[in-house]
Amino acid sequence: MLPFSFLKNTFLLGFLTAICTIMPLQAQVMPGAQDIGSYIPLLKGKKVGVVAHAASQIYTQKNAVHLIDSLKAHGINIVSIFAPEHGFRSREDNGALIRDEVDSLTQIPIVSLHGKNRKPRPEYLKEIDLILFDLQDVGARFYTYLSTLHLVMEACGENNTPMILLDRPNPNGHYVDGPVMEDAFKGYLGKHNIPIVHGLTLGEFAKMINGEKWLNNQVQCQLTVVKNQGYTHQTPYDLPLRPSPNLPNAQAINLYPSLCLFEQTPVSIGRGTEKQFQGYGHPSFKGDYSFIPQPNFGAKKPKLAGDKCFGVDLSSHPKLNRLELKWLMKAYADYPDKENFFSARFVKLAGTKSLEEQIQNGWSEKAIRESWEPQLSNFKKTRSNYFLYPN
Repeated sequence: MLPFSFLKNTFLLGFLTAICTIMPLQAQVMPGAQDIGSYIPLLKGKKVGVVAHAASQIYTQKNAVHLIDSLKAHGINIVSIFAPEHGFRSREDNGALIRDEVDSLTQIPIVSLHGKNRKPRPEYLKEIDLILFDLQDVGARFYTYLSTLHLVMEACGENNTPMILLDRPNPNGHYVDGPVMEDAFKGYLGKHNIPIVHGLTLGEFAKMINGEKWLNNQVQCQLTVVKNQGYTHQTPYDLPLRPSPNLPNAQAINLYPSLCLFEQTPVSIGRGTEKQFQGYGHPSFKGDYSFIPQPNFGAKKPKLAGDKCFGVDLSSHPKLNRLELKWLMKAYADYPDKENFFSARFVKLAGTKSLEEQIQNGWSEKAIRESWEPQLSNFKKTRSNYFLYPN
């Protein structure tokens, strides 16, 4: 089980559920963090900064230990921890601004990368010899750990700081789909011209960031990737621990790329319930399935709090192998105030103005998907140059 030093303040409203014994199907998959012999020697005698969160775990068949505890046990000098969205202990709400602090349990300074700064400042990097990066991603363009990766790499490149990335399986790495981000809509929810579902691990994506010269002024990050073992892009992999507060299980993670598009509409995707990203609803809809969002862990102020929403329960839906549009299209058709269905920030998630215009203009799902194909084909060719694992 997790060591007490990490767990003491983390069982908040049931967030960190009991660690599961890794399924037999996954026993052959070893995330990069578990290949201790490959990276501990590179850290010995160095001043290390670690980018990590609650899911930065090292698993065996029976136990789990947090990366920080493992590094300390090996005598590694951890100078600072850099925390992404949701914080180092992964208990802050979606979008919450997080302050720098000193961790009460380890006494290691925590530098927030989701507060006044999202990119490590030069003065922080002057204090360290290298960055060790270990975040669990879910393979969607707008999942902000991807932007954190970009900005950390950029800071490392600008300050000649090497980075070691401990790769992890992508639970949505089995497909590529969605509209490709257009330059006009780039931002923290999407910094690259890629589709919503990119199908790469963070290790592969880091190689692509370097290879395509996407960093500011085309700087290069001195990058070392510690690979997953026994992993292919088609290997089923359920995360043993949620990667962020509102992705509690494999079903939510699989549905996340499709349902996240609802975030910039009036429709709830279950924040404030126990089925986050496992269905959708609104008070104006009809149906047998209903839920009432209430403030809870990960959603202090959920959309439609206290209102009874009717909609669709997707908690038992078969695993998706593509970005699913039919739910968004049906919700738009059922919503009474169509002019106010898409918020101004919907384009930041979609990456294009075209998607909402196509839905508003009555395009079929087939026609919408066909409009993505030329750019998707180009992206698939580009990404193939950076594979670390069989596709």
